[in-house]
Parts: sequence; structure tokens; C-alpha cells
Amino acid sequence: MSRRSLGLLVLILVAAPSSARAQPPPPASGASGLPQPPSVTDPMLAPVPAPKRILGSWEEAVADLRGRSTNLKIAVDQVLQAEAQTRVALAQYLPSFGGCSGSTGVSGCANPSFTHQLITNSVPLQTAAGAPLVTGNPNTGRVPVPNTLSATATVSQDIVNVQEWDQIWIDKLGEKATRQTVDDTKRTLELALATQVVSVVTAERSAELNRIGLRVALEQLELTRVKARDGAATGLDIVRAQQNAANARAALVAGDEVLREAREALGLALGFPEETGVSPTLHVDGFASDALRSCRAVDVVDDRPDIAAARTNLEVAKRSLRNVWYTYLPTLTGVASLSGGSPVPSGYPNPTFSIGATLTVPIWDGGTRLGNIKNAEAAQDIALQNLDAAKRAAIIQIEAAQRGMEVAQVSERVAHEQRDLAAQNDQMTQLAWMHGQGTSVDLVTASEAHRQAELSLALAEFNVVKARLSANLALATCPW
Repeated sequence: MSRRSLGLLVLILVAAPSSARAQPPPPASGASGLPQPPSVTDPMLAPVPAPKRILGSWEEAVADLRGRSTNLKIAVDQVLQAEAQTRVALAQYLPSFGGCSGSTGVSGCANPSFTHQLITNSVPLQTAAGAPLVTGNPNTGRVPVPNTLSATATVSQDIVNVQEWDQIWIDKLGEKATRQTVDDTKRTLELALATQVVSVVTAERSAELNRIGLRVALEQLELTRVKARDGAATGLDIVRAQQNAANARAALVAGDEVLREAREALGLALGFPEETGVSPTLHVDGFASDALRSCRAVDVVDDRPDIAAARTNLEVAKRSLRNVWYTYLPTLTGVASLSGGSPVPSGYPNPTFSIGATLTVPIWDGGTRLGNIKNAEAAQDIALQNLDAAKRAAIIQIEAAQRGMEVAQVSERVAHEQRDLAAQNDQMTQLAWMHGQGTSVDLVTASEAHRQAELSLALAEFNVVKARLSANLALATCPW
């Protein structure tokens, strides 16, 4: 690699996240013994166009996540559904008028009716003594009565119904479980968002390194052509240099597509169907710290929101099984009825009012309750197995995240060493080649190895940030 290109690489690596260790300084002027590289131009050296939307801070990212994330909105809507179920259960104990509900709980009916008889017969009116009047008398009556009007208002209230009262508290537990699920959704969404931001920064860094690699390959190609004109290189050397440049182009094209896909994924995570980039002023280490501050660590795995939700779901299943057994208990319902109408039978009050009570003793329903019990027992066991599986997965996830942090740090140190050795090998190979030692195969191999080592180092540096996020959020809750 030329002295100028090596200096560019060093400068770019120094601009990496603060988590990366300091880069070695470029060689002193004249120390490499390499001539100044020729000036090269190529359309592919132009940077990837910046997207229209640029993310500037973690606060901006969280605001977009809260306002536009479909996953978060679905989780919140599920809480609303759970609250609605509780309200429906409570409504069984609240009066309602204007319609009739079921035969249990609280129901109210207000049923006015009007009837007009189309076929009637005339009958003579009777005297007080019961003797009929003369037929044809204009005071003659008609049967049935041509027009009747009646209205009845009925209210029934469950006085004793253990099963329905217990259902209210079961639904309350369901609300708690869905809220805990929302907290876990926030945790996973925040981790995914922070990781996606780091992925975009990593892809942008790789795209920049790919362009430096292409520039170096083009410079080597131009130097090989100059050397061939002087008779110090062959046509095979030129072909190998061209092959090196073609490989660099292929890596650049692939890297640019990875960058665009990462930007699109970040846009979708924020709720925008377009590419979203990251501002160059956003430091990844500071970004990660901001992301971690919006969450808090928990002491044990049982306090993680997804495990807490699974535990609450198990409690709901246990209570639901007990609730099915409550259906074997009798219920006591009070009923009040107010009725009125016209015409009024002789001697009857109008309206009439009555109260009563109904005791319902379940005896046999064909086996429906027995089937419900078996179903509830299976649901309880499923909830228990889900809790056990979630706890096991969480424990492994936490251990893997902690181990991943250590592995990422060691990998970064190794990648630094590999990059430094690859840079030295590349420079020494170029120097030897310029003095007639070695072959173009050595030159191309060293150049490609250096280019790959630079990319591996960039990936390793940002993997440390990703591992840090995963390790801290693996045992945390994010109640923002």
C-alpha cells in the first residue's frame, strides 16, 4: 500500500468510535521508500448518496419509535383489549335499561308494546247486575279489545354469583400481563433500534473503507502499467492488478447494497418506508449510553418483563381453572318488575310492581363444565411450560450476552493486530515489488488481505458496541 493511502486508512480509523483503541501513526516521510502514488479517478469512488432522512440523536429515535412503531401500537392496543374485557365482566353487576341481557348477572328490560286486533266481535255490554243489554245497542263492546298498550320494566341483580365476580379479578390479572408484555416490547424494540443504528454506522464505515481499498487498487494498477512501460513488469502483472481492482469494485458494490439495506431497515424500525441514515455527529458510544439510560437493570431474571408476564399468565390460568369450578356453585338472583297497560282489568291496580328471588342450582349440563375443566387444566399446564421455557431461554440469553461482550472485546484486539500486520505486510510487499523482488501475486494477495483486515477491524469495533447493548439490555426493563 502507498504511504498516502496508508495515511488515509489511519486517519479514518482514528475517526472510528471512541471504543476503538488508538491507531498507530503513519510511517515517517520517506521511511517506506515508496514513490508518491499516481492520481486516479473513477466514478465508483464517489460516496453513497446520503438519504433524505437523517437520525441525529437517540431522543429523536425514541420519539419516532413511540409515535410510529406498529409493534408498540399493537402491544398497547392489546392492553386496551384487556381493559375492555375487565369492563365487560364488571358490567354483569351494573344495571342496564333499554334491552335485555342474559339470565345471569344484572339485566334490565323496558319492553313497551302496542297491539291492534284486526278481527273482533261485538258483544253487548252488561249492566251492573250482569244482565245483557239489547243487541245492537250503540254501547255494545268488542272482543278481543281492539287496541291494547302495555309496558314492563324488569331489573334482575345477581346477589350471589361467585364465578362472575371472580372473573373480574381474572381479567384484572390479564391487564397486568399485557402491560408487562408492553414493557418487554419496549425493551426488545429499543435493543433492535440501537442495534440497527450501529449496523448503519458499521455499513457506512465499511463502504468508506471499500472506497479506500478501490483507490489503492487503482493506484497499484496505474503503477503496474508505468512499470510495464519501463519493462519492469509483464502483461500478467497488469492482469493481476486489474483483477485486484475488479475484486475491490465487487466488494464496494456489495458493501453499498448492505448500507442501503441497513438504512432501509432503520427506516422501517422508526416507522418510515424510506432509507434513514445516521448523522456523522452522532457518536456511537454516546448513542449506546443514551439508549441504556432509558432502561434500568433488574436484579434477577424473574424481574425481566417477559418472564414477569409469563408468570402472570400462569396465575391467570390457575385462576381460570378455579373459576370453572365455581360454575358448580348455585347462584341467587333478585328480580324486580314494574308493569302497566290499558285497558285495565276490573279491580286490578295499574301499574303493578313485584319483587322476587331466583335460586339457580346447577345439576347437569351434559358435561360442558367437565370439558371446560379439562380445557382449563391443559391451559394451566401450557402456561407453566411457557414460563419454564421463557426462563431457560432468558438465562441462556443473559449468559450468552455477557460472554458475547468478552468475545467482542477479544476479537477487537485480535482484529487490531491482524490489521497492523496486514498493513505492514502490504507495505513491505509493495516496497519489495518496486525493487524487483517478489511477484505480482504477492502484491495482489497482500493488498486484498490488508483490505479485508480493515473491514474486519471496522466490524469488530462496532461489534463491541452491539455486545455492550445486548449485555446491558438482556437483564433490564424499559418502562418509558
